[in-house]
Amino acid sequence: MKTPLLHFNNKGIYCKQADVYLDPWKPVKNAIISHGHADHSRWGHQNYITQHTNVPIIKHRLGDINVSGVDWGETFSINGVIFSLHPAGHIIGSAQIRVEYKGEVWVFTGDYKTEDDGIALPYEVVKCHTFITECTFGLPAFKWQPQQEVFHDINTWWQQNRDDGNTSVLFGYSLGKAQRLLKHLDTSIGKIYTHAAIENMNEVIREITPLPDTHRITRETKKEELKGNMVIAPPSAHGSPWIKKMVPYVTGSASGWMTFRGARRRRAIDKGFVLSDHCDWQGLLSSIKATGAEKIICTHGYTDIFSRFLIEQGYDARTEETQFEEENAEEKKNNSQEKTPKNEV
Repeated sequence: MKTPLLHFNNKGIYCKQADVYLDPWKPVKNAIISHGHADHSRWGHQNYITQHTNVPIIKHRLGDINVSGVDWGETFSINGVIFSLHPAGHIIGSAQIRVEYKGEVWVFTGDYKTEDDGIALPYEVVKCHTFITECTFGLPAFKWQPQQEVFHDINTWWQQNRDDGNTSVLFGYSLGKAQRLLKHLDTSIGKIYTHAAIENMNEVIREITPLPDTHRITRETKKEELKGNMVIAPPSAHGSPWIKKMVPYVTGSASGWMTFRGARRRRAIDKGFVLSDHCDWQGLLSSIKATGAEKIICTHGYTDIFSRFLIEQGYDARTEETQFEEENAEEKKNNSQEKTPKNEV
């Protein structure tokens, strides 16, 4: 039986011919990294290869590592296997990994989205025979609004909070979501303050692309300074002693999980904005069709439901277990218990 070009084992996605792993979750000799989120770029590998934009990001997160960067579309060969990295549109520096050997082409998406968010290089269709796709939001219930509509709602919310004398506290992940929020906030409304974890990442990102001015919150920051302004913080800050400085405040969360009514209630969030750095249902389907791939491997997310639908559409589809944990995996677990209309499954 022919050994597949890429296969999944207990360390990650492995290319035996090149002795290289893609986004491995256990320490290995050679790793090609799709992007900087912690579930895809882990500490402990001997050698890292990633898109050059992602180099300072993973070095900031992982410390002193042996990493080399390549340009978009630049090919490099390892034992006859040809690799290249192509924009995934997920967050800044995020890449799809194209693998070719003897005319056979596989593409591993990492995490990706098809909407141009104005900060990450937009997603690029890469033709292939086998497509390894995430399906974090692989349910028909997930259907994103254009981001300009979402940001209109966010800025309107901020203005109303300011008029009411409240501080707006908006939660988003420190890498990716936070910078996307910053890029599209209306700074004419007020100042933007940031949690230290987000500001530390902003300092790295500013070396790559411009961001609006922000103000780091420190021990010396007075709550009077924050009143009426915007605070961007990681979700972990919610309910912590740190947030008490914001009183009086109103909380908001920007996440694809805000699609579900129960998500906001469980997280005790005042306002939810549906804004994701992953594909929605239609984005996944259109991306798969555009690749021309006949074989689809579904990872992390609603894998069983999504792969079953693909099989019904005539694809050779299957699922594979990974140790990638999409943003707020616990939220997915909770939401899976909510009822979905039968015509949406």
